[in-house]
Amino acid sequence: MPKRFTLTEAERLLSRVEPLLRSAIDLKSDLEQAQGELIEYRERVALMGGVNLDRGRVSAVRTRSETAASHLRAAIEQVQNLGCVIKDLDTGLVDFPTLLRGDEVYLCWRLGEPGIGFWHGVDEGFRGRKPVDRDFLDNHRGD
Repeated sequence: MPKRFTLTEAERLLSRVEPLLRSAIDLKSDLEQAQGELIEYRERVALMGGVNLDRGRVSAVRTRSETAASHLRAAIEQVQNLGCVIKDLDTGLVDFPTLLRGDEVYLCWRLGEPGIGFWHGVDEGFRGRKPVDRDFLDNHRGD
């Protein structure tokens, strides 16, 4: 059974989720940059047969890519192990499962928001976000 959060529990967890998410976003950027460099090297080899290829530099970029990928997986796993669902790493979108009137829904938070002010159904996604209002507060529970 997945972890389910009350609004208070999810809000308290933001202080742990936010730095992990920021780290994951930075690592994703590093990974993409390193992978882009590796693609450029491969294209250069294909066009020029490896002439003037700095193998040490290629090895360093490959190591940087592998390290970033490993650390990115670890950061994502840490967030998931808390019970959160990363929905979009590019925008820093994270969901926290909860119950509303007995149905599973998600408390929805995006990096940069001061707290959790929205929720949506499991099939609605970000576009279906609704404000956490009195009705929500009166009818939701974490488990």
